[in-house]
Amino acid sequence: MNVGQAQDRDNIIAGDIEGLQYLSFFLDNEEYAIDILRVQELRGWVPVTRVPDMPDYLKGVLNLRGTIIPVVDLRRRFSLPEVSYGPTTVVIVIKVICADIERVMGIIVDAVAETYIFNQAEIQPSPQVGGSISSDFITGLVAHEDRMIVLMDIDALMNSEEMAVKVETHLSEQVAEQTE
Repeated sequence: MNVGQAQDRDNIIAGDIEGLQYLSFFLDNEEYAIDILRVQELRGWVPVTRVPDMPDYLKGVLNLRGTIIPVVDLRRRFSLPEVSYGPTTVVIVIKVICADIERVMGIIVDAVAETYIFNQAEIQPSPQVGGSISSDFITGLVAHEDRMIVLMDIDALMNSEEMAVKVETHLSEQVAEQTE
């Protein structure tokens, strides 16, 4: 390792200590980001198994190495226009914490963008405005180069009363029916 590489490595380590690391993705040409510590893996789009009588934003379930996980289409969840899934469509497998219980879910996004390290000073509070994405799910905004990046609270989103109750109830009912 040369001196430049050692300095880059030290800067990355220092950046990790000084800031929070985020994975960004696109939905409808807007950039969003989530805490990278919540990301378990990235998967290219593959069709999921539909589960009857589910909300339209719950695309179905995916078998992830023997674990069945629900997969949520964030475009539908945020009432954005529907598009066909393409080569850049990604399922981000995330860990969601609810009442000290960790569960694994997938979220479908248009494309994964980058990873960033943001210091607390860079993060601005989210404005309290209406729209398809509730400000309850936004932890802040970051002005980066010529664009705004919306930082999302994935736990708040996936544990919102609407999401958590419907997903858990429907999946539990479907599993119970299949085992009878």
